[in-house]
Amino acid sequence: MEYIRITKDNIENEHICCAMSGKQSVMKKEWLKQRFEEGLVFYRSVERGKCFIEYIPAENAWIPIQADGYFYIDCLWVSGSLKGHGYSNELLQACVQDAKKQGRKGLCILSSEGRKREFLSDSKFLAYKGFSVADTSACGINLMYLPMEPDAQPPRFKECAKNPSVAGSGFVLYYTDQCPFTYYWVPRVEEAARTHGLPLKVIHITNKEQAQNAPTPFTTYALFKDGNFLTQSIQSDKKFLKLAGIQI
Repeated sequence: MEYIRITKDNIENEHICCAMSGKQSVMKKEWLKQRFEEGLVFYRSVERGKCFIEYIPAENAWIPIQADGYFYIDCLWVSGSLKGHGYSNELLQACVQDAKKQGRKGLCILSSEGRKREFLSDSKFLAYKGFSVADTSACGINLMYLPMEPDAQPPRFKECAKNPSVAGSGFVLYYTDQCPFTYYWVPRVEEAARTHGLPLKVIHITNKEQAQNAPTPFTTYALFKDGNFLTQSIQSDKKFLKLAGIQI
Protein backbone atom coordinates (compact mmCIF):
# COMPACT_ATOMS: atom_id res chain seq x y z
CA MET A 1 0.00 0.00 0.00
CA GLU A 2 1.11 3.55 -0.71
CA TYR A 3 0.56 6.21 1.93
CA ILE A 4 0.16 9.97 1.98
CA ARG A 5 1.42 12.17 4.80
CA ILE A 6 -1.11 14.87 5.58
CA THR A 7 0.55 18.23 6.30
CA LYS A 8 -0.45 21.87 6.58
CA ASP A 9 0.43 22.22 2.89
CA ASN A 10 -1.93 19.57 1.53
CA ILE A 11 -4.61 19.12 4.20
CA GLU A 12 -7.17 21.31 2.44
CA ASN A 13 -7.09 19.05 -0.62
CA GLU A 14 -6.93 15.67 1.12
CA HIS A 15 -9.69 13.71 2.79
CA ILE A 16 -9.45 12.66 6.44
CA CYS A 17 -10.18 8.96 6.79
CA CYS A 18 -12.17 9.12 10.02
CA ALA A 19 -14.50 12.04 9.12
CA MET A 20 -18.07 11.14 8.16
CA SER A 21 -19.19 14.45 6.63
CA GLY A 22 -17.96 17.81 5.39
CA LYS A 23 -18.52 19.66 8.68
CA GLN A 24 -16.89 16.91 10.69
CA SER A 25 -13.94 16.98 8.32
CA VAL A 26 -13.57 20.74 8.81
CA MET A 27 -13.47 20.40 12.61
CA LYS A 28 -10.95 17.56 12.50
CA LYS A 29 -8.77 19.40 9.99
CA GLU A 30 -8.74 22.53 12.13
CA TRP A 31 -7.65 20.46 15.13
CA LEU A 32 -4.90 18.81 13.05
CA LYS A 33 -3.62 22.12 11.69
CA GLN A 34 -2.92 23.32 15.21
CA ARG A 35 -1.21 20.06 16.15
CA PHE A 36 1.12 19.96 13.12
CA GLU A 37 3.17 22.74 14.69
CA GLU A 38 3.53 20.53 17.78
CA GLY A 39 4.95 17.63 15.78
CA LEU A 40 1.83 15.64 14.93
CA VAL A 41 2.17 13.15 12.05
CA PHE A 42 -0.80 11.81 10.07
CA TYR A 43 -0.35 9.08 7.45
CA ARG A 44 -3.25 7.62 5.49
CA SER A 45 -3.58 5.14 2.67
CA VAL A 46 -3.76 6.41 -0.90
CA GLU A 47 -6.81 4.22 -1.31
CA ARG A 48 -9.88 5.83 0.24
CA GLY A 49 -11.04 4.18 3.44
CA LYS A 50 -10.25 3.99 7.12
CA CYS A 51 -6.54 3.21 7.05
CA PHE A 52 -4.34 5.67 8.91
CA ILE A 53 -2.07 6.39 11.85
CA GLU A 54 -1.87 9.61 13.85
CA TYR A 55 0.90 10.24 16.39
CA ILE A 56 2.56 13.11 18.22
CA PRO A 57 5.45 13.74 20.62
CA ALA A 58 4.06 12.64 23.97
CA GLU A 59 4.96 15.99 25.52
CA ASN A 60 2.23 17.46 23.33
CA ALA A 61 -0.29 14.62 23.59
CA TRP A 62 -3.79 15.46 24.72
CA ILE A 63 -3.90 12.91 27.54
CA PRO A 64 -2.63 12.94 31.16
CA ILE A 65 0.60 10.97 30.87
CA GLN A 66 4.23 11.40 31.85
CA ALA A 67 6.04 10.19 28.75
CA ASP A 68 8.66 12.74 27.75
CA GLY A 69 10.74 11.50 24.86
CA TYR A 70 8.11 9.09 23.54
CA PHE A 71 5.72 9.26 20.61
CA TYR A 72 2.08 8.91 21.61
CA ILE A 73 -0.16 7.25 19.03
CA ASP A 74 -3.52 9.05 18.99
CA CYS A 75 -5.09 6.58 16.61
CA LEU A 76 -4.14 3.54 14.53
CA TRP A 77 -7.19 2.49 12.54
CA VAL A 78 -7.60 0.04 9.68
CA SER A 79 -11.10 -1.27 8.95
CA GLY A 80 -13.51 -2.45 6.30
CA SER A 81 -12.09 -3.91 3.10
CA LEU A 82 -8.62 -2.63 4.01
CA LYS A 83 -8.42 -4.82 7.10
CA GLY A 84 -6.45 -8.06 7.03
CA HIS A 85 -3.77 -7.04 4.53
CA GLY A 86 -0.97 -6.08 6.92
CA TYR A 87 -1.53 -2.33 6.62
CA SER A 88 -1.57 -1.86 10.40
CA ASN A 89 1.91 -3.37 10.48
CA GLU A 90 3.10 -0.99 7.76
CA LEU A 91 1.68 2.08 9.48
CA LEU A 92 3.10 1.07 12.84
CA GLN A 93 6.49 0.39 11.27
CA ALA A 94 6.49 3.89 9.77
CA CYS A 95 5.98 5.27 13.29
CA VAL A 96 8.79 3.07 14.65
CA GLN A 97 11.18 4.27 11.96
CA ASP A 98 10.26 7.89 12.63
CA ALA A 99 10.84 7.38 16.36
CA LYS A 100 14.29 5.93 15.73
CA LYS A 101 15.16 8.72 13.30
CA GLN A 102 14.18 11.38 15.84
CA GLY A 103 15.89 9.62 18.74
CA ARG A 104 12.64 8.98 20.60
CA LYS A 105 12.61 6.65 23.61
CA GLY A 106 9.75 4.65 22.16
CA LEU A 107 6.04 4.58 21.39
CA CYS A 108 3.04 4.55 23.70
CA ILE A 109 -0.66 4.06 23.09
CA LEU A 110 -3.90 3.40 24.99
CA SER A 111 -5.47 -0.04 25.11
CA SER A 112 -7.70 -1.96 27.50
CA GLU A 113 -7.68 -4.96 29.76
CA GLY A 114 -9.34 -8.08 28.39
CA ARG A 115 -11.54 -7.71 25.32
CA LYS A 116 -10.98 -4.80 22.96
CA ARG A 117 -12.94 -1.64 23.71
CA GLU A 118 -14.26 0.81 21.15
CA PHE A 119 -11.85 3.62 20.21
CA LEU A 120 -8.95 1.87 21.96
CA SER A 121 -6.26 -0.23 20.32
CA ASP A 122 -6.25 -4.02 20.39
CA SER A 123 -3.96 -5.15 23.23
CA LYS A 124 -3.37 -8.56 21.62
CA PHE A 125 -2.12 -6.97 18.40
CA LEU A 126 0.08 -4.56 20.35
CA ALA A 127 1.54 -7.36 22.49
CA TYR A 128 2.29 -9.33 19.32
CA LYS A 129 4.19 -6.29 18.01
CA GLY A 130 6.29 -6.11 21.18
CA PHE A 131 4.32 -3.64 23.29
CA SER A 132 3.87 -4.24 27.01
CA VAL A 133 1.76 -2.59 29.71
CA ALA A 134 3.47 0.43 31.26
CA ASP A 135 0.64 1.56 33.53
CA THR A 136 -3.01 0.87 34.27
CA SER A 137 -6.02 2.97 35.16
CA ALA A 138 -8.72 1.96 37.62
CA CYS A 139 -11.25 2.14 34.76
CA GLY A 140 -9.52 -0.69 32.88
CA ILE A 141 -7.64 1.41 30.33
CA ASN A 142 -3.97 0.55 29.92
CA LEU A 143 -1.01 2.58 28.73
CA MET A 144 1.14 0.29 26.58
CA TYR A 145 4.62 1.05 25.30
CA LEU A 146 7.30 -0.12 22.91
CA PRO A 147 10.76 1.12 23.99
CA MET A 148 13.45 1.97 21.47
CA GLU A 149 16.10 1.91 24.21
CA PRO A 150 16.59 -1.08 26.57
CA ASP A 151 16.82 1.15 29.66
CA ALA A 152 14.05 3.58 28.69
CA GLN A 153 11.87 4.52 31.66
CA PRO A 154 8.28 3.38 31.01
CA PRO A 155 5.67 6.11 30.55
CA ARG A 156 3.10 6.62 33.30
CA PHE A 157 -0.40 7.95 33.79
CA LYS A 158 -0.78 11.06 35.88
CA GLU A 159 -2.75 10.46 39.08
CA CYS A 160 -5.89 12.08 37.61
CA ALA A 161 -5.87 9.41 34.89
CA LYS A 162 -5.03 6.46 37.14
CA ASN A 163 -8.13 7.00 39.26
CA PRO A 164 -10.67 8.80 37.03
CA SER A 165 -13.55 10.44 38.88
CA VAL A 166 -15.49 13.70 39.02
CA ALA A 167 -17.47 15.49 41.69
CA GLY A 168 -21.25 15.59 41.89
CA SER A 169 -24.16 13.51 40.67
CA GLY A 170 -25.67 13.01 37.25
CA PHE A 171 -23.76 12.69 33.98
CA VAL A 172 -20.54 14.53 33.12
CA LEU A 173 -19.03 14.34 29.64
CA TYR A 174 -15.52 15.39 28.65
CA TYR A 175 -14.58 15.51 24.96
CA THR A 176 -12.17 17.01 22.43
CA ASP A 177 -12.24 17.68 18.68
CA GLN A 178 -9.57 15.03 18.06
CA CYS A 179 -12.24 12.60 16.84
CA PRO A 180 -14.81 13.89 14.34
CA PHE A 181 -17.47 11.55 15.72
CA THR A 182 -17.81 13.82 18.78
CA TYR A 183 -18.84 16.73 16.56
CA TYR A 184 -21.83 14.72 15.37
CA TRP A 185 -22.91 12.90 18.52
CA VAL A 186 -22.25 15.22 21.46
CA PRO A 187 -24.97 17.75 20.48
CA ARG A 188 -27.43 14.89 19.98
CA VAL A 189 -26.65 13.50 23.42
CA GLU A 190 -27.11 16.97 24.91
CA GLU A 191 -30.50 17.29 23.22
CA ALA A 192 -31.55 13.84 24.42
CA ALA A 193 -30.59 14.76 27.99
CA ARG A 194 -32.62 18.00 27.82
CA THR A 195 -35.64 16.23 26.34
CA HIS A 196 -35.71 13.60 29.07
CA GLY A 197 -34.70 15.85 31.96
CA LEU A 198 -31.38 14.12 32.58
CA PRO A 199 -28.65 16.06 34.40
CA LEU A 200 -25.70 16.35 32.00
CA LYS A 201 -22.67 18.63 32.26
CA VAL A 202 -20.58 18.82 29.09
CA ILE A 203 -16.94 19.94 29.20
CA HIS A 204 -15.30 20.67 25.85
CA ILE A 205 -11.52 20.30 26.18
CA THR A 206 -9.99 22.93 23.89
CA ASN A 207 -6.28 23.05 24.77
CA LYS A 208 -3.36 20.80 25.64
CA GLU A 209 -3.02 21.98 29.24
CA GLN A 210 -6.66 21.20 29.96
CA ALA A 211 -6.35 17.78 28.33
CA GLN A 212 -3.15 16.86 30.17
CA ASN A 213 -4.86 17.44 33.51
CA ALA A 214 -8.27 15.97 32.76
CA PRO A 215 -9.73 13.37 35.17
CA THR A 216 -9.63 10.59 32.57
CA PRO A 217 -7.01 8.55 30.69
CA PHE A 218 -8.98 9.03 27.46
CA THR A 219 -9.81 12.67 26.78
CA THR A 220 -11.31 12.23 23.31
CA TYR A 221 -14.52 11.14 25.03
CA ALA A 222 -15.11 10.29 28.68
CA LEU A 223 -18.58 9.87 30.16
CA PHE A 224 -19.08 9.80 33.93
CA LYS A 225 -22.18 9.00 35.99
CA ASP A 226 -22.53 10.01 39.63
CA GLY A 227 -18.81 10.70 39.80
CA ASN A 228 -17.67 7.38 38.35
CA PHE A 229 -16.09 6.74 34.96
CA LEU A 230 -18.66 5.05 32.74
CA THR A 231 -17.24 4.71 29.22
CA GLN A 232 -14.81 6.02 26.62
CA SER A 233 -17.10 4.85 23.81
CA ILE A 234 -18.67 7.73 21.89
CA GLN A 235 -22.40 7.39 22.51
CA SER A 236 -25.29 7.93 20.14
CA ASP A 237 -28.35 9.58 21.67
CA LYS A 238 -30.10 6.19 21.86
CA LYS A 239 -27.13 4.49 23.51
CA PHE A 240 -26.84 7.34 26.02
CA LEU A 241 -30.51 7.06 26.95
CA LYS A 242 -30.11 3.30 27.39
CA LEU A 243 -27.22 3.92 29.79
CA ALA A 244 -29.52 6.28 31.67
CA GLY A 245 -32.17 3.56 31.93
CA ILE A 246 -34.56 5.08 29.40
CA GLN A 247 -35.96 2.85 26.67
CA ILE A 248 -37.20 4.49 23.47
